Amino acid sequence: MKIAILGAGSIAFGMAAFLASAGHEPVLWSPSGTGCKTLGQGTDLVASGAVTFTGPVAAAKSCADALDGADLAIIAMPVNAHRMAIEALIPVIDPACPVIISSHASFAALYLSKCLKAAGKDNLIIAWGTTLLTGRRRGETSVTVNTVRQKVDMATLPQSRAEEGLSLCTAIFGDRFVPRDGLMAIALSNLNPQNHLGIALLNLTRMEKGEIWSQGEHVTPAVGAFIEALDRERLAIAEAFGLRTKTVQEHFSLSFHVPLGSVSEMNQEMHAAGRGGQGPSTADSRYVFEDVPFGLHATAVLGRITGRPAVLHEAGIAIFSAAFERDLTADNDLLPALSLDSLDRAALEALCLKGY
Repeated sequence: MKIAILGAGSIAFGMAAFLASAGHEPVLWSPSGTGCKTLGQGTDLVASGAVTFTGPVAAAKSCADALDGADLAIIAMPVNAHRMAIEALIPVIDPACPVIISSHASFAALYLSKCLKAAGKDNLIIAWGTTLLTGRRRGETSVTVNTVRQKVDMATLPQSRAEEGLSLCTAIFGDRFVPRDGLMAIALSNLNPQNHLGIALLNLTRMEKGEIWSQGEHVTPAVGAFIEALDRERLAIAEAFGLRTKTVQEHFSLSFHVPLGSVSEMNQEMHAAGRGGQGPSTADSRYVFEDVPFGLHATAVLGRITGRPAVLHEAGIAIFSAAFERDLTADNDLLPALSLDSLDRAALEALCLKGY
């Protein structure tokens, strides 16, 4: 299959290596034109770690070129670029080409559904609750893949096409997908924002000073307890919608192949095995500028809608906004376009099952 990957960061590079090693034809597109420029000039992509691959991977000069003849499109960018990516693909995507959002946050799938409807298209939308893999780019043409997840939550818009979406994902990426009960479940399945809040807030000076530090090692018992408390807020909101999503402990166990335990215990085991990852070495990090406005803010809004206030999420937003001297929620360009705050629970649940 020709698979267009919109993005050129760590996840996009890892995804391209995974797909190419399986015999598919990934094509990367970087909106800036620089993220995969060297690959476009014929240099091999090199992946190491949980995925090993060395070989050519195409890089498109435009979104239209990437999607020309594509059998599948994958949005693999930070969420703060999702609206831009969606608006770039709408006029050029074939109506038969499914779109995967990896990973989904801030109801980007609803914005995609709204834009597709306005364009007279009804592409299958597949939302993943997390990324297929984790990794870190090493220079212009290489990536280290830390882990390929055993399980990935997914849902489709409309929900009536769930079987089709599951079949497609399994055929391409393997038997690792867990169908959830609609987009709302996926909206509450992305644990990265809450986990990154605990890690970044309680290690912020390490980030500011540019230290090189092990992320897993520094999820100490206090940090782990904070993350578990954040998780209880998220689970309470899911319960209010009548949904079950995985716990943070299940997330770490399934994502990083460690036995169930406390969040701190599992992270210490990951660190001991050399799979604890590296914490951000700058305060200008997606842990702040992506996860706060697009992750924490969306969860906080759902808490208000359900009457299950996410007090710690709200506090994290306020603390980071104070630390960086601006309202970080104002960076979210998806929720205002959906008027999410004005929707009641029933209307939002209906959209999450049927789309626009």
